[in-house]
Amino acid sequence: MSGPDQIFDRKLLRWRKARAAPTLAAHAFLLDRVAADLADRLTLIRRQFAVGADLGAHGLRLSAALLATGKVERMWRAAATPELAGPPDGAAFVCDQEALPFAPQSLDLLVCALNLQFANDLPGVLVQIRRALKPDGLFLASLLGGRTLEELRNCFAAAEIETTGGLSPRVAPFADVRDAGQLLQRAGFALPVADAELLQVSYPSPSALMRDLKAMGAGNVLVERRKQPLRRDTLAAVAALYQRDYSVNGRITASFEIITLTGWAPHASQQQPLRPGSAQTSLAKAVGKPD
Repeated sequence: MSGPDQIFDRKLLRWRKARAAPTLAAHAFLLDRVAADLADRLTLIRRQFAVGADLGAHGLRLSAALLATGKVERMWRAAATPELAGPPDGAAFVCDQEALPFAPQSLDLLVCALNLQFANDLPGVLVQIRRALKPDGLFLASLLGGRTLEELRNCFAAAEIETTGGLSPRVAPFADVRDAGQLLQRAGFALPVADAELLQVSYPSPSALMRDLKAMGAGNVLVERRKQPLRRDTLAAVAALYQRDYSVNGRITASFEIITLTGWAPHASQQQPLRPGSAQTSLAKAVGKPD
């Protein structure tokens, strides 16, 4: 049930993901790209991980990519619904990412692909993740950033003002890259890093984009969303505005901002910042100037 402090209707989110699961493979280009990127990042780390977990699994795609690197020996898959957990091979289970089932300091690696943007309490989830990691355990995650689908959102805003005289809640409060890095620090991660990539995808029409989003299970799940069906004149206005403002050679562009987070559970072996006033050499000498 959705409470007064919740932004996302997570029950609806789970239902939509379960409905989309049978045909997800044909529309999973973002998940496949993120899985490949996270696997590439893992290969650059000079250590092995005994036990890892894929939080918010979408079948085998992420865990398989990580296992293929040879960097991790065993992967758990924690999915939002049974349909997304993958085959019943003993490594999959269902859980809500806002109430993690992992024991403290039980994981060497936790990875999450395109799920955290729908957390009602993202700082709280990050704290749970850090507690689940062993000292010097690694957290890797990709989530959608604030520029995601900015073209579609702009068109919906203008179309609703034109056809209904007002706006309905459609814009999810996704984090920007600076906020994401600060959230890692607040959650107690060491060596936090956040970076972003803007991916632009071409579609033949706005309706093709919206069909793809529906097939991904990525509809509006805001608690305060308008419950009435979308008006036909509003949808027609969205399509017209999109074609007018964001088309090139008859095809429209859709932006997806991918923010990638890296953080480590604290450990004494990690690099530590110097205490204020403990430097042995002045800045002037370091840059070759006299004191």
